[in-house]
Amino acid sequence: MAEILKGKVVADKIKEKMKNDIEELKKNGKIPTLGIVRLGDNPDDISYERSIIKNCEKIGIEAKVFERDINMTTEELIALMEELNNDNTISGVLMFRPLPKHIDEAKVREALSPSKDVDCMHPMNLARIFEGDMSGFAPCTPKAAMEILLDYDVELEGKNVVIVNRSMVLGKPLAMMMLNHNATVTICHSRTKNLPEITKKADVVVTALGKAKFFDEKYFSENSICIDVGISLDEEGNLSGDIDYPVVSELVSKITPVPGGVGSVTTSILLSHVVEACKRM
Repeated sequence: MAEILKGKVVADKIKEKMKNDIEELKKNGKIPTLGIVRLGDNPDDISYERSIIKNCEKIGIEAKVFERDINMTTEELIALMEELNNDNTISGVLMFRPLPKHIDEAKVREALSPSKDVDCMHPMNLARIFEGDMSGFAPCTPKAAMEILLDYDVELEGKNVVIVNRSMVLGKPLAMMMLNHNATVTICHSRTKNLPEITKKADVVVTALGKAKFFDEKYFSENSICIDVGISLDEEGNLSGDIDYPVVSELVSKITPVPGGVGSVTTSILLSHVVEACKRM
């Protein structure tokens, strides 16, 4: 039976540090504040928004919601970004994506100040990661995956890591973070040939295909450390990761559950970025 890498344990440590930092900031008259930009009333966005606000309240971060009409123009959204850039009461900005198709997302991303870009939208913050500079704000999900590995003392130096995802949101920045810890990284994707042969030889496998229970025991060995970032609904309508957890957890060395794994840490990472942004103001 695998060791279960629980996200809550990691998230709680991050929150505890944040509480101490927030107390110090408030002594100096600073209040970490997250500006949430939402276009329209998508139920998933509203649900996520409520979750973030609830987490903010628990640790002493303020949250301000900037709800706008889904039909607003690119120019109007850019103007809002500039307004938030110049608002000294806003420490960091989170904008729900994907944006409506008529919005030029590239222009909007570039309009947000990198110093308030707590969700790593701005090209400058992404570029820093590819240069090996981790001083900016990294994408929250790959950083959450790294935090779990580091908190559970998983040695990455010299290890073979396979990441099954090639997106700029997860796979590519995560590869850079792994390289920063001297791991040897292979990026795979849905069209990779002989995928089970590649993942089975790896020390660490990060899955992020978004296909429920896609990875069964043939993809892993008894030494595998599995970080499951995928999240979707299985055939029974239950929340599931990419890995067939009941089967694979009986075989591998370590594994993150879904829910209760990487996702549990992601929001804490986002909020820690808000606190850090406030420190730098």
